[in-house]
Amino acid sequence: MEITNVMEYEQVAKEKLPKMVYDYYASGAEDQWTLQENRNAFSRILFRPRILIDVSKIDMTTTVLGFKISMPIMIAPTAMQKMAHPEGEYATARAASAAGTIMTLSSWATSSVEEVASTGPGIRFFQLYVYKDRNVVEQLVRRAERAGFKAIALTVDTPRLGRREADIKNRFTLPPNLTLKNFEGLNLGHMSKADDSGLASYVAGQIDRTLSWKDVEWLQTITKLPILVKGVITAEDTRLALQAGAAGIIVSNHGARQLDYVPATISALEEVVKAAQGRIPVFLDGGVRRGTDVFKALALGASGIFIGRPVLFSLAAEGEAGVRKVLQILRDEFELTMALSGCRSLKEITRNHITAPWDTPRLSPRL
Repeated sequence: MEITNVMEYEQVAKEKLPKMVYDYYASGAEDQWTLQENRNAFSRILFRPRILIDVSKIDMTTTVLGFKISMPIMIAPTAMQKMAHPEGEYATARAASAAGTIMTLSSWATSSVEEVASTGPGIRFFQLYVYKDRNVVEQLVRRAERAGFKAIALTVDTPRLGRREADIKNRFTLPPNLTLKNFEGLNLGHMSKADDSGLASYVAGQIDRTLSWKDVEWLQTITKLPILVKGVITAEDTRLALQAGAAGIIVSNHGARQLDYVPATISALEEVVKAAQGRIPVFLDGGVRRGTDVFKALALGASGIFIGRPVLFSLAAEGEAGVRKVLQILRDEFELTMALSGCRSLKEITRNHITAPWDTPRLSPRL
């Protein structure tokens, strides 16, 4: 069957993967209200396209933290990719590099920072969880830096793991042939079997619940890499991120896997963008499945977006070729959306190109 959009990979992945693995990738927290809302919120934002503009040439290039990329579509950190495909993070890294975009490697990857770096050139960010043992954190950050990673995406919404009921039912744990490669030498690479979710138990044992803004400042004393704060969804925290010296913000609700009934990221985006006042870039992840979604995020002030599950599902379906195809589909759809909206470059995408449910009604001229 010819794949014509990003969503179609999910069904293929569901048929291919063991239930425990598919459920781990696919599920959200508790009622999964936010999981649905991350998608549904996009569908309530409508276009105000401008016509009769010469759109014969369209430029989608942008820079992120000074790095030039081919499009504002990047790869979010997702854990344990070798559960999806034997090549795991290697395949994802190669696909991102081929597409001329950024890959973010998860702390909980099944390939190490060094292994991913060995796949060849490419701009890569490293997602960081802060462990109770700060020496572990320091070592990890140093290794990422040495391996040529260009930024740290600090996940800040996970002092404890969200309640993902499928993982509890399935007693989720990392398959025995795999390890969390970045922690292998530190005796933190294995997840023990548990009565609920093995990952939840691992997090409870290893991840630091005391994490606070002062740790964001501490991180800057151990690395020169720019720090993106991932998991901000309010104006208040945006202002604190600025004060703490963050280089950027990723508006994220962790793929709706942490606190249920938080708003969709696309609904929280504008509040964060306004609070950031243009001082640092704001990015978004969560629910992006179409080029139209990318355009909507940029119109609301995002500097770029990250995709997570589409990478896992396409990786499961077709390996590296699948991930390449997802990036190409989104690129093509985004380019078409730009053309049909009358935008020739990213800077031409404005707030006036969309209308959102929270906008005050436009006064239509009296006839």
